[in-house]
Amino acid sequence: MSSLNARQRNDLMAELQGLRRFCLSLTGAVADADDLLQATVERMLEKGMPEDAHTAKWVYRVCKNIWIDEMRSREVRQRYSPAVQAGTDDTVPSAEVQAGGERNLRAVNEALGRLPDEQRLALMLVTIDGKSYAEAAEILQVPVGTIMSRIARARKNLLTDSALRDL
Repeated sequence: MSSLNARQRNDLMAELQGLRRFCLSLTGAVADADDLLQATVERMLEKGMPEDAHTAKWVYRVCKNIWIDEMRSREVRQRYSPAVQAGTDDTVPSAEVQAGGERNLRAVNEALGRLPDEQRLALMLVTIDGKSYAEAAEILQVPVGTIMSRIARARKNLLTDSALRDL
């Protein structure tokens, strides 16, 4: 399992666009999504995968695990070191517009963050990445009906989330 064979490399290349969308759905930021995509591809090239593994399912699982590790790392870094944010962009919107957008984005991210992981991942795979229920079920290794119920519960939870009602 040290490297990818030609078929696996071709399958990985074919999956990159969808994988990038999945990365963006996980991270919510283009730069973080690109970093996550790069880390995933590097891991795949470095570690490889079993010969009989389904490339798409394997790569999405690797990506999800890398993101979970990254989120845990960020949480530790935020907890133990002050965050320094410096803006250097000259085309900054007004403070009022920026604050309103940041509040809305924070509310949506928090609402998504309150969803159980399995609901959030199923919702993102289907609604953002455009995977079919069957493809999402294969990636997450659950039955199609489970994907359907997770998405329904996620949507219901988002609709009843008090933070989103005010947007």
